Amino acid sequence: MIAHQPEQQILIENVITRYYEQAGQAARLLAEEVPQGQPGFEPAYRLPPMTEALQQFLGASDIALDRLGEYRGRELALLNMMGNPGTRTTKTFASLLMVARAVHHIQQTGERIVIVTPSSANKATALRDAVWRAVDAGLVTGDQLRIVVVVPGAARHKLWSSPLSRDHRLRAQNPVVTYDGPQRASVKELALSFLHEHGADTEGLTGYRIWYTLNIANYKMADALRAVVEHDVLGPVPPHGRLHAHSVSSAFGLLGHAYGRRRLTPAGEPEPGYLLVQHLDTPDMVLHLRTGGFSRAGLPDYRYDPATGLYAQDADPHFPLLTADPGETLEPTFYTRTPVTAAEMSTLIQRQGGDGIVVSLHECLARYPQIRALLGPTGVHLPADPRLLREWSLVMALTGVLNAADRGLVAPAAQIVVHGSGSYHAGDFTELPADAITPVSDSRQLHEVVVKALTA
Repeated sequence: MIAHQPEQQILIENVITRYYEQAGQAARLLAEEVPQGQPGFEPAYRLPPMTEALQQFLGASDIALDRLGEYRGRELALLNMMGNPGTRTTKTFASLLMVARAVHHIQQTGERIVIVTPSSANKATALRDAVWRAVDAGLVTGDQLRIVVVVPGAARHKLWSSPLSRDHRLRAQNPVVTYDGPQRASVKELALSFLHEHGADTEGLTGYRIWYTLNIANYKMADALRAVVEHDVLGPVPPHGRLHAHSVSSAFGLLGHAYGRRRLTPAGEPEPGYLLVQHLDTPDMVLHLRTGGFSRAGLPDYRYDPATGLYAQDADPHFPLLTADPGETLEPTFYTRTPVTAAEMSTLIQRQGGDGIVVSLHECLARYPQIRALLGPTGVHLPADPRLLREWSLVMALTGVLNAADRGLVAPAAQIVVHGSGSYHAGDFTELPADAITPVSDSRQLHEVVVKALTA
């Protein structure tokens, strides 16, 4: 249902159940578009028939639309996709649909599936939560569906304890693996190496089909529903324009939204623009949009100011004007360099309008009290002490929007929809204990961990 709440909030409960027909339509369209004969196993793009148990499973997919008022003549709104208390991120939506596809495959074929995925942390938490929800709802058993996640060691503090880790049997069957590679994104290379070098052997030894889920189509299927929600709640793009702002690494969410606009909403209506928000460690999509490439030579030159202890630049408003470190890692969630999606996203912005902006920790901290007050009426709680924040995506996005408005990078009078993709603090979760984490150093060790988990 769609319910109008106080403080200009519109709540859409159980979005995936409400728009299950559209999710199925997206699945059928993607099945036609995804290249055939790809290596590795993947469940068909089919969803199981709706049942009471499935509706219970999908119940973590609420979305709220909050009107935040105006800032410098721009109308601000928050598309809050962080309602699942087990994750506090939008990764819930894609995870629920991926696990639903796995459930359908298991129910149709009797085959067992293990999901193996690299993650910067949030996708791991969301997929583990979805696997647990499927088992808890009785859609599958813990022997039919398992999951192994590979996360950078630097992201340990972002890993959530859950029923999969608190139960010792489920912990052994669904391990969390960390890897300290040369870059945080090295977890992707490790997981792929395992798949290529040991995947067939692992399937033969254990009887489980291995599903490596890092495919943009798996996310487009869920993120396309954002466009349906937008159309139902906000209506067509107004004459003065609409801009969707999102903290991004590879911009899967915005590309999925654009896919939904093309395939799931009425044709012929004006298209929105997009505002990419990134941080200095991985500004690659903004660089590509601005320069056509990924070279860090496209970054402005920063000069150190001994009076403030900060680095400053005033040559390009698309990048932080002040930062404590020109190479800082503000949020380890965003770890992808040279993303393969950059060209598609740049083309989309050049055609439909929008821009990109990079923010610094210093800028986020300077805006923090303002953003905390702005979010207060929405029910999104930021701790008074920003040191307790464990996921900076939403603060980054709002900092980028406010900076872009101050610097004239977004059109006056535009309606700006901020995608609330993630925000949680130390009080929202219990960190995964050290004895629930298995460090590995190469694909052979990962193979041993997976085989042990699947034979547990």
